[in-house]
Amino acid sequence: MGPLAGYKIVEMGGIGPGPMCAMLLADLGADIVRIDRLADPGLGSMPTSRNSLLMRGRRSISVDTKTDAGREVVLKLIEQADALIEGFRPGVMERLGLGPDDALKRNPKLVYGRMTGWGQEGPMANAAGHDINYIALSGALHAIGRKGEAPVPPLNLVGDFGGGALYLALGLVAGMLEAQKSGKGQVVDAAMVDGAASLMTMFYGMMAAGHWKDERGVNLLDGATHYYDVYETRDGKHISLGSIEAKFYKELLERTGLDKEDLPPQLDPKSWPIIKARLTEVFKSKTRDEWDEIMLGTDVCYAPVLSIMEATKHPHNVHRKTFVEYEGVVQPAPAPRFSRTEATIQRPPCLPGEHTREAMLDWGIAAETIDDLTKQGVIK
Repeated sequence: MGPLAGYKIVEMGGIGPGPMCAMLLADLGADIVRIDRLADPGLGSMPTSRNSLLMRGRRSISVDTKTDAGREVVLKLIEQADALIEGFRPGVMERLGLGPDDALKRNPKLVYGRMTGWGQEGPMANAAGHDINYIALSGALHAIGRKGEAPVPPLNLVGDFGGGALYLALGLVAGMLEAQKSGKGQVVDAAMVDGAASLMTMFYGMMAAGHWKDERGVNLLDGATHYYDVYETRDGKHISLGSIEAKFYKELLERTGLDKEDLPPQLDPKSWPIIKARLTEVFKSKTRDEWDEIMLGTDVCYAPVLSIMEATKHPHNVHRKTFVEYEGVVQPAPAPRFSRTEATIQRPPCLPGEHTREAMLDWGIAAETIDDLTKQGVIK
């Protein structure tokens, strides 16, 4: 069992970073019950299947949260929970009678995790948005892309998952640890714009020190240099270089044969386009597999750029079991790894209401109550 075995968490059904956070905590062993709503299924719900991998590891119950009886079901679960995850716009949970005041009144030790894009307050708090908008406001999106071109959306990794799910997971674990000492719960306000800004901390520091320009595609780590970039190979595939340090750069030149040429200095920005043009020619002279034979596993700081499916089959990932096949679906394995309390996938992705009776019984709700609520149409 994972390190969070024994912790109980209520997840209010939502999309994006909330489910990702719940998946991470479930992989680490937490017992999570997801509340999928009967009434108004479009709010906080999305189509699910056994391939909806963010739903893995926990159980789902369907509850009409707009009824008094349904609200009481959720509050009964909250009474036993260590934490709660919700990802609605500010005020939605309060209108349902399930806001922090209502929840903490029933369970003073509860850590109440709130996931939003803009945060619980501020001029934009109630505006709609998605990952791309939140990372735009944080300064992250502006920094990603080539010089003279538009910013490039980095999937929804930076806002939803990096700045959102991971920061909420950290906040919940920290809150639960603190509650063990203080006996008091609290609210965790995890905003994706805050998390994305936090991920940019190093770059704000580099800018303050004069080592980073507030421009796209002209800096050390944004593809401007010849020694930290992606190159196309003869077969139309790509490789990645990160030969920043002098000893790694020296090996790059040796393995490409450019050590025999009179090249300008590595760190002079004026030389970057010149050497990049030369490296572009060199890397196009061989296939990606041929460059793997020359560079993979060396100190060049090199790796082939693999597709999603190629990544699952690479020998290094296979050796580490970075990807696993669980009930017929290949997917990323739980991370990080623990030497004693192993993180595991507890169960396949849940379907709405799939475990209503089972989960409610396990969480101490009487069978007679469950039968009565089912007849009333409050749960399913």
